[in-house]
Amino acid sequence: MSDQEDLDYYIMFPSFPPSPKDPTLTAGQDQREEFVFVYEEDKRPVVILLGWAGCQDRYLAKYSAIYEEKSCITLRYTAPVECLFWRRDKMPYIGKRLLQVITDKQLDEHPIFFHVFSNGGAFLYQHISLAMQRANTPFKVRGVIFDSAPGERRLTALFKAISAIIGGHPLTNLPMSLVITFFLSVLWFFEAFSRTPIQTNPIALAEEAYSWPQLFLYSNSDTLIPASDVEKFASRRAERGVRVQLVLFTNSPHVKHYTTYRDVYVNTVCSFIHECLTSPSPSRSLMSLDRGDDHGSQSYDAQPGLTKRVVLPQEGSKQQN
Repeated sequence: MSDQEDLDYYIMFPSFPPSPKDPTLTAGQDQREEFVFVYEEDKRPVVILLGWAGCQDRYLAKYSAIYEEKSCITLRYTAPVECLFWRRDKMPYIGKRLLQVITDKQLDEHPIFFHVFSNGGAFLYQHISLAMQRANTPFKVRGVIFDSAPGERRLTALFKAISAIIGGHPLTNLPMSLVITFFLSVLWFFEAFSRTPIQTNPIALAEEAYSWPQLFLYSNSDTLIPASDVEKFASRRAERGVRVQLVLFTNSPHVKHYTTYRDVYVNTVCSFIHECLTSPSPSRSLMSLDRGDDHGSQSYDAQPGLTKRVVLPQEGSKQQN
């Protein structure tokens, strides 16, 4: 990937929502207008969605539609599979280039949110964060949503991810996945001893310098990213003084929480954005955080700023009735 190559991203600039007083709205539509984020054109929130490895844009667009219905500007991008697995030295450029896109489109003065999917999205967000630190870019990031991420790097998780990307019949999928997993594991081993190692482990984001709030959407049935990985990561962020929300979806598969618990998912992400927009700016340095702040009364843990909610299966069945 040369500097002349452009990124295959998608930006949507939705129109403003109708007034809640509009008599043409049905009861269902009126309910969806509960969270209204847009008040002035230059204050319109921007949600940047970073897809999982191998994600097709038509799937990512289903998530961006959540925010577009609220008239948020959205930017969708999924890093190429080869850059996530064997050409990972290209990731710093992609992170820097995405920041340039945000600036070129004059989105840097808007409140910005990241919605990150799986380790592929978390890996890309890691390099966007590093690019912001290097450039000392004053973007108005207000929060980050992690869906099924981040998790420790494991050979079993790598194999499952490769298998899901390849797809097809198990008789061809299994040997191909094994060969690619072995090749990548050897490549990554030597990569760790290179002269200029690239940040490749999203778990390192636990020590990220920025302090904006973070929402974690995860499951106890995720076979790629164990719930324990997410909770350990979130606990470390809370220890660092970051306001953290954990939402555990019972029995939903990897990056399938939205399809399993559609209404709960939408209300959760919209509530998070609403809270971040109406609270003081969270973009302070971690060193300046007041750890004595009241971050909520629903905390399950002793750490400041960490709350947890468990979504039960019956909450998903209600929306199907």
